[in-house]
Amino acid sequence: MIMPLTTTRLSQDWPCQVKNPGSYDWERSAAKWLRELVPARYAGYPALIRHPVLLARHAQIQVQHEIRVARTALRTARADLPRLGLHESVIEHTIKLYAAELRQLQHIARSVRAVTEALVERSTAGR
Repeated sequence: MIMPLTTTRLSQDWPCQVKNPGSYDWERSAAKWLRELVPARYAGYPALIRHPVLLARHAQIQVQHEIRVARTALRTARADLPRLGLHESVIEHTIKLYAAELRQLQHIARSVRAVTEALVERSTAGR
């Protein structure tokens, strides 16, 4: 069954890898993108394959965990990295890397939320 095109306006956080909600095969593109965000062993679980909204939920949890890890790495870098014998330039580069990764993860988290909302909207509309 082809779902009618949604009237929901996509946010700028909508991932370019995922087709627009309501378009042909958009749920499959969403699930494919979400599988890339979780550890490979989770992507093969039948419940997560059959129910993309469960996969989206797990991806949200996974990304939030990665954000916490990046924040911890960033917060502790100046104290921990010199003890590892790293040169100051390496430490500064690493801090910039952690900050950039944190911004990217925050964007991914917003994208996962947008996809999750669309999947929930689709599953509740199909009831």
